Amino acid sequence: MAPVVNAGFISVSYFILLSGFVLAYNYAERARNGQLDRKRFWEARFTRIYPIYFLSLLLSLGQLSGEYPTHTKAMFWTGVVLTPLLLQGFVPAVATFLNTPAWTMSAEAAYYMLFPFVAKWKRPDRIAPHLAKMAGVWVLGLVPGALYIALSPDGIAHPDRWSYGPWLEALKYTPYTHVFSFVFGVMLADLDRMIVRTAKLRLWLGILGFCGIYGLLSLGALVPYPIVHDGLLMPLFGCIVLGLAGENPLARALGVRPLVFVGEASYCLYLLHFNLWNLIHNSHVLNAVGLAKFDPWISYALLIGLAIFALYFIEKPAQRKLREWMHATSVVNSS
Repeated sequence: MAPVVNAGFISVSYFILLSGFVLAYNYAERARNGQLDRKRFWEARFTRIYPIYFLSLLLSLGQLSGEYPTHTKAMFWTGVVLTPLLLQGFVPAVATFLNTPAWTMSAEAAYYMLFPFVAKWKRPDRIAPHLAKMAGVWVLGLVPGALYIALSPDGIAHPDRWSYGPWLEALKYTPYTHVFSFVFGVMLADLDRMIVRTAKLRLWLGILGFCGIYGLLSLGALVPYPIVHDGLLMPLFGCIVLGLAGENPLARALGVRPLVFVGEASYCLYLLHFNLWNLIHNSHVLNAVGLAKFDPWISYALLIGLAIFALYFIEKPAQRKLREWMHATSVVNSS
């Protein structure tokens, strides 16, 4: 079980793939029909991600003093400038500047810029040729990790999640290597369209996805970290998405209201958890109120509660204000 628990980092790859799937599910047909207004789409995505992203940066300001001695002066100021602009991911040395999880949003912002063009790809009519193209994207996604293993540019014999090296940081935290997961997710939406919602195949695909991931992760170090970090699990992630997008017992079990409610706050939880965890423990508030004996579970509960609070009292109100100010009410081309 320990190798599975320690592989929480794979959720980022799933998030990127799922992002491509959701965007294509909602907007691909409009893009193909010439109805997707790129400017409005980009504005809508900005209003979706930036309020909580900006809050995460505000909560991270106390980390500036710790960032300064770990970078050259040039790289420090590069991080200061690029991070608020969602561009830090393109410079591996500052990809995790201030708030480690925020590198993902730098990648997502890049993929949002790319999406209106990828979404215009011709809609497939048959499953088999489309699966072959998806397999090609999967193989391309394995190339960066495979090259890292073959060339060992950092000289690390057996890299794992705790290893450090400039090339490994580039592999883990930059938009370049994860773009294949996003494109795979976009293509997955077309595959989803060709499979009946009530098909029993979806249930078995979902079960295969969950069991396959558990089985692979249980192998621990036997599966090379550079390829499991991103690329290897794409097909299994796809099986999970197709399973949960159907009408079956698995989808219903994971679609209960409490899980959906927490899931809506997952973006807030992901971006804020690092800084909120530090805030909770650096302030010693749990010791002060006599709850430290219930840690880490009490901390997990607090993180979820604070994420839900941020969703309803910060993210959603800020989104509404931004959309009103930017007139980002629709992504459909009115011409």
